[in-house]
Amino acid sequence: MTLSPHDEPAAPMAMATATRQRWMAALARAPRARLEAAWAALADPPAVTLLRPPEIGSAMVRGRTGGTGPRFNLGEVTLTRCSVSLPAVGGAPLIGHGYVAGRDRRHAELAACFDALLQDPARHATLDATLVTPLTEAQAAARRQAQAAASASRVDFFTLVRGE
Repeated sequence: MTLSPHDEPAAPMAMATATRQRWMAALARAPRARLEAAWAALADPPAVTLLRPPEIGSAMVRGRTGGTGPRFNLGEVTLTRCSVSLPAVGGAPLIGHGYVAGRDRRHAELAACFDALLQDPARHATLDATLVTPLTEAQAAARRQAQAAASASRVDFFTLVRGE
């Protein structure tokens, strides 16, 4: 049976993709020390096989004026990426990928390891509750604090019309 992109089973796949994007974003933005502590706290850390060792490269960042309008090349950002394989219990190995801004090889490796672990149904709920959700909440709080600081110094300009 062949499914088209418009068939019903595509909805769970889209939800799984959005969920994975959420945790990969949280891992990429997390402080490395937080990931190191979480890795050290694992009761039985799995053996890691590097499929793609951490490597540094760059990617083009695109922007839009005012968030709308045509795209333009804003500049390049340095990235570090890594791919790992972890043994799965009674199944295919778990493959994880990590992409982080900057040149932190260990951060990319840890992000890839946790990406793989979060794909394991036996560990997903625990890791999501103890690592991903707190990271996401801390990052949202930091973003709100930065927005509040920026809006506190906001200046509204207006023009006075003279004599007309």
